Amino acid sequence: MLARAGSVARVLVVLIAVLSAAGRPQIAAAQAPKPASAASVREALDRYCVRCHNDRLRTAELALDTHDLADVGADAEIWERVILKLRARTMPPAGSPRPAEATYSAVASWLETEIDTVALASPDPGRGETFHRLNRAEYHAAVRDLLAVDVDVAELLPADDTYEHGFDNNGDVLSISPDLVGRYLSAARRISRLAVGIPPVGPAVATYRVHPGLVQDDRQHDLLSFGSRGGIAIPHYFPVDGEYTIRIRLHRNFSDYIIGYAAPQELDVRVDGALVERFAVGDADSVGQMAPLSFSGNIAGDPEWEYYMNTGDAHLEARFPAKAGRRTVGVSFVRRYSEPEGVLQPRNRGYGRFVDERYDEDAAVEQVAIGGPYAVAGPGDTPSRREIFVCRPELAAASGERADAPADERADATADGRADNRGGTGRHTIAEEETACAGRVLGRLARRAYRRPVDNGDVDALLDFYRAGRRDGGFDDGIQFALERMLVDPEFLFRIERDPEDAAPGTPYRLDDLELASRLSFFLWSSIPDDELLAAAAEGRLGDPAELERQTRRLLADGRSRALVDNFASQWLRLRNLESQERESADYPEFDENLREAFRRETELFVESSIREDRSLLELLSANYTYVNERLARHYGIPGVYGDRFRRVTLDPDHPRGGLLGHGGLLMVTSYPNRTSPVVRGKWLLETILGAPPPEPPPNVPGLPDRGEGGEPASVRERLERHRANPACAGCHAPMDPLGFALENFDAIGTWRADSEAGQPIDASATMPSGVAFEGPAGLRQVLLSRGEDFAAAVTDKLLAYALGRGLEYTDRPAVRRILRDAEADDYRWSSIVLGIVKSTPFQWRRSRSGAPVLVAGADGP
Repeated sequence: MLARAGSVARVLVVLIAVLSAAGRPQIAAAQAPKPASAASVREALDRYCVRCHNDRLRTAELALDTHDLADVGADAEIWERVILKLRARTMPPAGSPRPAEATYSAVASWLETEIDTVALASPDPGRGETFHRLNRAEYHAAVRDLLAVDVDVAELLPADDTYEHGFDNNGDVLSISPDLVGRYLSAARRISRLAVGIPPVGPAVATYRVHPGLVQDDRQHDLLSFGSRGGIAIPHYFPVDGEYTIRIRLHRNFSDYIIGYAAPQELDVRVDGALVERFAVGDADSVGQMAPLSFSGNIAGDPEWEYYMNTGDAHLEARFPAKAGRRTVGVSFVRRYSEPEGVLQPRNRGYGRFVDERYDEDAAVEQVAIGGPYAVAGPGDTPSRREIFVCRPELAAASGERADAPADERADATADGRADNRGGTGRHTIAEEETACAGRVLGRLARRAYRRPVDNGDVDALLDFYRAGRRDGGFDDGIQFALERMLVDPEFLFRIERDPEDAAPGTPYRLDDLELASRLSFFLWSSIPDDELLAAAAEGRLGDPAELERQTRRLLADGRSRALVDNFASQWLRLRNLESQERESADYPEFDENLREAFRRETELFVESSIREDRSLLELLSANYTYVNERLARHYGIPGVYGDRFRRVTLDPDHPRGGLLGHGGLLMVTSYPNRTSPVVRGKWLLETILGAPPPEPPPNVPGLPDRGEGGEPASVRERLERHRANPACAGCHAPMDPLGFALENFDAIGTWRADSEAGQPIDASATMPSGVAFEGPAGLRQVLLSRGEDFAAAVTDKLLAYALGRGLEYTDRPAVRRILRDAEADDYRWSSIVLGIVKSTPFQWRRSRSGAPVLVAGADGP
C-alpha cells in the first residue's frame, strides 16, 4: 500500500512539473536541463563534492560518499543542505572545479523530486508552539479591532525579541515573565478605561518630542495645514470630553538660546484642523542688542535680549476643550515665503548645528506637552463606546432580554435591542436589566476576543467581574472592569492550538476551522478575525477550498493587510534597522532626519503598492518606478518634484534607482556609519534576496585595515582584496563580495558617487565564483533576475516562516517548492504566493506532540 502511495505521489510530482513547463513552453525549452538519474547525480557528486565531503574529511560535518541515493527521502535533512548550496551556486568553493549550469540545475532538481515524492506521500507539517503569545504589534492591532481604540502600546509593553530568522512573531521567543504579566495587567486597565470613557484619577501630561536633527523648513506632515511649516502632527487620545492644556517648547542651541528667533513668526495650534490658538514668536531684534553671531554663550548681548532668547517661548501655553477620542493635534508655523539672496552658506550639521544659534534661520518645535483633563464634561461619543455599548440598561427592558439567556443568544442579538421577547418588561428589576445588557455586551466582545463561539461559562466569568466593578460605580464601571479581565485572559493573549485528544503521538492532523481562521487573520492582518471570517469558521466553511480562497482574497484586499508591510517587509528587508542608523556628520553633512524618514516611506510605499496591485515578486527588483517627495528626489537627482507629498515617479531605463537595489534606506542599513561595506551588502543580498545565507565567520577574524599597503589611501575594494588573500577568508567572501562591489557607486547614505572614500574612481565590476561577470547596479539586477526563481523562493521562504510564526525546517522545503511551482504560472504574483501558503500543508496542518509533556515554562516539547 505504501509503495503504491509512493508511486502515485511520484507520478503527481512529475505531472506537476510537466504541466508547469507546458504553461511556459519557450522558457522551458530554453532552460530545462537534461533529466538526471541516480547514476548521473552520483557521478556529479563524486566528481565535484566528495573530494571534500567524504567520510574521512567530513568537511562541514558532511560525508556525501556514504549516503545512498536510492533512498534520498531518508536523509532529507542532509540533501536539503546540498540543494541549498547547489541552488545558490556557492559550492564547490572558489578555485575548485565547478560543474556546468545545466548540471547544477539537473542535480538539484533530481534531489528535490526525490524528496518531494516522499513528502507528498508522508507530509510532515511541523509543529509550532501550543501557546503562541501575541507580540506587541499583534496586541495593538487586536485591541484596535476589538474595541475600536487605537492606543500606542509601545509605552505600555516592551519590545519583543527578534528570532534569528528575522521576525518578532516567532513563538519560540515569545515567552512570558512575571514582569510582562504585570505590564499586561497595567495595559489592560489603561486600555479598558480609555475604551469605555472612564475619567482618569487625575490630570496627566503626555510629552511628544521632535528629533533635533529634523529640518523644519517645509510642511512636515500631510495632517498639518497647507501653508504650514515645521512642527509636528500628534495622534493624541483624549480620554473624555473636557478641558486640556498644551505647552510648546522651541528648539534651543547648546547655550539654551532659542534657535531662529530674529524675525517675527506665527505658531498655530490646531485640533483636527480647527484653530485653537495662534501665537506670535520671535522678533528678538526688537528686544535689544544681540550677542555677536556664533559667540552666543561666550559674549553676552543686552540683558533684555539674553533673557528673551532664553525664555521667549514661555508664553506658548493654551487651555482648550476637546472631545474624547483620537484626535490630531497639529503644532506648526505659518509659512513665510521668501527667496534667499547672495552667496548661500552650507547648512550647519553635527556639532555646529547644536552650538550655533542660527539666528536668522527659522524657529523649530522641540517638544509639545498635552495635559488633562482638568474639567470633565462626560465620556463623549467615541468609536470605542459605539463599538462596546450595543445596548444600554434603559433599553434592555424594552427589548425583553433575559439575563439567563444562552450566551450565544446574548452575543448575537441585534444592536437595536429587539431580541426574543420572552419575559415581558414589567417582570425585570433594574439590576436584571443591567445584567442582561452587560451579558450581551460582553458575550459579543468575548466571541471576537477569544476567536471562537462563547458559552454561558465564558460570559458568566466576565459578569462576575462586571458585578464587582458595578458595586463600586455605575454600569460603565462594571463593563470596564469586565473588559480589563477579558484583555488579560490567556485566550486573548495567546493563540492556542491544542492537539486532538485522539491524535497519536507525532502524527499530522488538520487544524480546526477556528484555529485556521486565527492563523489566516494574524498572517495577513496581525490581528483577530473579523465577524465574517469568524462566522465562516464557526459554521465549518473554511474546509471548502473555494471559501478559504475567497476569505483569503478578501483579507488581502482589506486595508488591514498593510500589516504585511509594517510587520513582514520591514523585518524581511531590515528596514526597521533604519531608525538606529547613525552617520558621521563630517563625512555625510547632507544627511538629516527628513532624509531618514523619506527613505523609510519610499520602501514602505513601494512594497505596499506591489502588494495592493498584485504585482510579480520579480518586479521588486525590476521596477522602473519609485516613490519620492521633494527631499528624496533632490537626494536622488530626480527633477520636477516639489513639496512633502510622496508620489510615484517613472524612471528612465538606465536610472539606478529602479527596484529595491536603489532604495537609499536599504543601502544605508547595509553600510557602516563612516563608509560602505561590500561585505555587509553582499551578505544582505545572499540572505534576503537569494535566500542563501553564508556561513558564520570563524572566530578572531581581523578587521579590515583602515588604509592600504604602506599606509597609502585605498578603496574598500582594495582592502578587501588583501583580506581575501587569506584562504580561510576567501571561501566565504567569494560569493558575497562581488554582489556588494556592484553597489559601490552608492555611498553609505545611498548617494550616487563616482569616487570612493579614498578619492579613487569606483570599480563596480564583479565576477561570481561561477564565472558570471557583471558591473554596477544594472548588471547586478540582471544577474538577480536571471535567478528569479531563487528570489521568489527566498521571499516565499520568509513569508511562510512569518505566516507560521516559527522558523522553517527541512521538512517544510517541499511545501515551499510546491507553492513556487503553482505560482510560477502566475508570474509569482503576491496573491499566488499568499494563496499557496494558505493552502499549504504547514499552514493548515500540525504535528501532534511526539512524547510526554516537557515540564519547563515556555517549552512545548518536540
